[in-house]
Amino acid sequence: MEPGGTPARCHDVSTTPPVLAAELAQAWADIQRHHPELPDLAAPESLIGESSSACGAELSFERLLHEAVHGIAAARGVRDTSRAGRYHNRRFLAIAEEMGLDHSDEPHPSSGFSLVTLSPEAKRRYRPTIERLQRALKAHTAATAADTKRSFRGPAARHGSSGGGVRVKAVCDCGRNVRVVPSVLAQAPIVCGGCGKPFRIPEAVGAAS
Repeated sequence: MEPGGTPARCHDVSTTPPVLAAELAQAWADIQRHHPELPDLAAPESLIGESSSACGAELSFERLLHEAVHGIAAARGVRDTSRAGRYHNRRFLAIAEEMGLDHSDEPHPSSGFSLVTLSPEAKRRYRPTIERLQRALKAHTAATAADTKRSFRGPAARHGSSGGGVRVKAVCDCGRNVRVVPSVLAQAPIVCGGCGKPFRIPEAVGAAS
């Protein structure tokens, strides 16, 4: 089933960000089927083209499941990180293990248990989802590279910005922050996994951008 209860359909792998965002939403819905308390993903398009230093990984199903751990923690009212969201504590690890993520090493001094990996059981459970998302990501990456070769996208793109604009800092009330293109944030709220409140661009920063 699609998010919202509509019947599932065959997915054409597209290279456009909106369809990749739909693939991410579908993968999130697959996780929700196993974990019904997981809230909806507010803005899947915000993940496209972004790496996460907290997760230590580029966009992938493993990264998406990591984000889902924060979603479950927020739904339960569990404080799973500290140090402005960088340090992932043992409460994070406990939920991660529930959801099929492993962490075999000791906690990292600065990021804690953030570098979790898919367990063999999770790989089996989500194999069709993983394969579908990998195809979509591969196609998107190839199209992005081709577009860069044949078109001029401006200085922001040359310096690694995604989304056709310069990223600015968005903050939430608990003190966590993310770098985001303002136009992406304007499409839909990006919800903090720590406190469940939306990130916002401070007025002074928004005016400067």
